[in-house]
Amino acid sequence: MRDKQRREELKRRKAAWEEETLQPSLRRFPERQERFVTDSGIEIARLYTPLDFPEERYTQDLGFPGDYPYTRGIHPTMYRGRFWTMRQYAGFATAEESNRRYKYLLEQGQTGLSVAFDLPTQMGYDSDHPAAEGEVGKVGVAIDSLQDMETLFQDIPLDRVSTSMTINATAAILLAMYVAVARKQRIDPQVLRGTIQNDILKEYIARGTYIYPPEPSMRLITDIFAYARDHLPHWNTISISGYHIREAGASAVQEVAFTLANAITYVEAALRAGLDIDAFASRLSFFFGVHNRFLEEIAKFRAARRLWARIMRERFQAQNPRSWLLRFHSQTAGCTLTAQQPENNIIRVTLQALAAVLGGTQSLHTNALDEALGLPSEEAARIALRTQQVIAHESGVTETVDPLGGSYAIETLTNEIETRVQQYLEKIEAMGGMLRAIETGYVQEEIQQNAYQYQKAVEEKRAIVVGVNEFVVEEETTVPIVRIDPAVEKAQREKLAQLRQQRDNEKVRAILSRLEEAARGNTNLFPIILEAVEAYATLGEISDTLRHVFGEYQEKVIL
Repeated sequence: MRDKQRREELKRRKAAWEEETLQPSLRRFPERQERFVTDSGIEIARLYTPLDFPEERYTQDLGFPGDYPYTRGIHPTMYRGRFWTMRQYAGFATAEESNRRYKYLLEQGQTGLSVAFDLPTQMGYDSDHPAAEGEVGKVGVAIDSLQDMETLFQDIPLDRVSTSMTINATAAILLAMYVAVARKQRIDPQVLRGTIQNDILKEYIARGTYIYPPEPSMRLITDIFAYARDHLPHWNTISISGYHIREAGASAVQEVAFTLANAITYVEAALRAGLDIDAFASRLSFFFGVHNRFLEEIAKFRAARRLWARIMRERFQAQNPRSWLLRFHSQTAGCTLTAQQPENNIIRVTLQALAAVLGGTQSLHTNALDEALGLPSEEAARIALRTQQVIAHESGVTETVDPLGGSYAIETLTNEIETRVQQYLEKIEAMGGMLRAIETGYVQEEIQQNAYQYQKAVEEKRAIVVGVNEFVVEEETTVPIVRIDPAVEKAQREKLAQLRQQRDNEKVRAILSRLEEAARGNTNLFPIILEAVEAYATLGEISDTLRHVFGEYQEKVIL
């Protein structure tokens, strides 16, 4: 009764404030626009009060950090214990050059490596394949064989660093190379820590670096789950990525919805493959983008954590609390960077990084100011890393857990995002699941429509992008641009030719023949891929062997 009386009193006092204080002010100083909405179309209220987040929902929706449903964070002490892993996504040209960049970043205080691979490596082509011409080493490092991987991690102790590898269609091959390098360093793979992206569904949706059709692609993923369960207990076997979905034009709500729908699909595939839910679920990880709408982004992460905890506990009946945790890496948004006035990107990245930290990220990459123009320079990469370090050591936001928890605005946004994501999940379920939603083009069309609406808002100046459609200045770009020497491709081809002359080609052919035979059955393919890698079979040769059995995915044209 007393709570009801307090609420009625608050309603009365709010109504009095609106009449006596707000309305006279609005007559003198009208607001800038009639409605304020987030990128997901959620209307932002003028004021939030306890009326928007009743006290009785605290235990149900919030609870405490480290407790179900983890809205306030997955660890009881969060950054009071240790900071998030600071990664800078890097890799370009040759393995030698990328190795030097990794060492430089580690010297500057980076706490984890994040490897970018070039397009041929992502697509399963060796550097001497005709389809690789002009792309070798351009958007990442070229890795053709174990020889390149050995060079990439030379003098970097893999038992003391955590490594994230952004690789999908060829994830099994690159993970096998990483394990092989560890063995050569006399490191027990059981202690390796890191993540492979290994998320093929978002490739069908947003990126396009797929090779095989969905069914064999899902088999490769669950083969990795099964192998890692027994041999790589500290390795995150997948990083289910909303980042690329968001970069393609999705809203914050769509990013969470489609990412969780993909995650549900992977869990179902693993269960069909005979894996126990609690044997693999704790090694699932997530990857989200961080955009400029500060409050919405913080709320997005909190809603995603709560949703995933409930999905794993209630839908999949996972028993181990570690299976309920949504652990995520975040990256500031590449699509928000501008070539105009690139120095402004430092401000954007700082805002986004702070939102990731306040949202409870486990790992963070901050983009460099020059990435709208080309690969980041050393100086730009250092500034991006320093952004994280200033937030960690100087801002004070890491000294209390979930500092914005209990904010009426944040909690209301968190609830609204959760509700809208749940509506998407129910619609996708009614369509027959995420694979069906992708096949029919539903997901792609939703993203395209949102991207179109945003671009239209920019063109009509309903959305302001500083330096692009407002506050524009005449300028010449003075930011130095990193360019890849065309000689890189020639050198990589020569290295491949030499490798093929020096290795035991009979042994390679025999292992690849066994891999082809296994691919036609239901044997776990990862151990044979590892064997092929250690015999110096190339990435392209292994990929082609599987292409011969699985075929290639052909995207349906959706008009």
